[in-house]
Amino acid sequence: MNIEIITSDALNVMTLLFMAVTAIAIARIRNLFAVVMLSGIYSLMGATLYVILDAVDVAFTEAAVGAGASTVLMIGTLALTSANENATPNKQTIKALIACTLIGFALVYASFDMPLFGDPNAPIHNHVVPRYLNDSMAEIGLPNVVTSILASYRGYDTMGEAFVIFTAAVGVIALIGRGRREKSANENMADANNVMKRKIVLRVVSKLLIPFILLFGLYVQWHGDFGPGGGFQAGVIFGAAFILYGIIYGLGTLRKALPAWLTRWLMALGVLLYACTGVVSLIKGASFLDYNVLASTPTGGQHIGILLVEFGVGMTVFASIVTIFCAFAGRAAADVNKVSAKQRSAGHD
Repeated sequence: MNIEIITSDALNVMTLLFMAVTAIAIARIRNLFAVVMLSGIYSLMGATLYVILDAVDVAFTEAAVGAGASTVLMIGTLALTSANENATPNKQTIKALIACTLIGFALVYASFDMPLFGDPNAPIHNHVVPRYLNDSMAEIGLPNVVTSILASYRGYDTMGEAFVIFTAAVGVIALIGRGRREKSANENMADANNVMKRKIVLRVVSKLLIPFILLFGLYVQWHGDFGPGGGFQAGVIFGAAFILYGIIYGLGTLRKALPAWLTRWLMALGVLLYACTGVVSLIKGASFLDYNVLASTPTGGQHIGILLVEFGVGMTVFASIVTIFCAFAGRAAADVNKVSAKQRSAGHD
């Protein structure tokens, strides 16, 4: 037993040290592509740390969103920016260093009042956690306590997170979205200039991988009641499959398979499905998002309600990620086309 504790502590320390080194490298490197890659590594190490701490659901989300989707979206953003970070004046650097140092000391000082790591008598272990662990199976009927907490006990919070993702996608569309005709022309030009589309190995491998990625996404979506997974993770996995398809075959080809109007409708339908599940509970005389009244038995109602809201979250996350990627990729294609047009006009002159 002592050997297991020592091994676990050693893994924790090594992982935290590696994350600290990665964070320092991110702060010092000026190449933005390297920064994005290191950020993905940092998120992956964070997911590893969550696995060591037995927080598998959180690790799953961190790996899918932090190391996966966020990295891809930041790479798409790099197409709209320069390759290197602009140098900042020394005075601003010193001020930022002083501010970060003071905040760091304040956070460390505040941590002195926190219970020791792993303390079984910590307040968090003596408040609602025992009730969730002891009563969730009888009240919700799901083996995965995390899903019971996120989709039922804390259903309001999860609905808010779904609306945040929806709002982020709408904000991206409002800020950098373009008209349909201009976007279609840009996407067709981007397909013509897409280098990856001409790589036979990439095309063959992607065709083999994408069906399995989608199948795994379905497994994660519907297996979240019994193990790690759920709507957030499944939505990211589905989005990653379509983003991979768009990167290899071009944005125009992706939009033929998944039109812009469809992803925007799915974004809205996902959050509407979540909210309407709560409205149905109100109509049946219960509280908002109280799934007990959705079936003849409370646990049966919980199953139906969690199934609906998780499906809504999956739709919103999937459609939002694909929409954000296409918005950035379409804007980058438009900028490339403008440069190419200027070069052609300069050559004619």
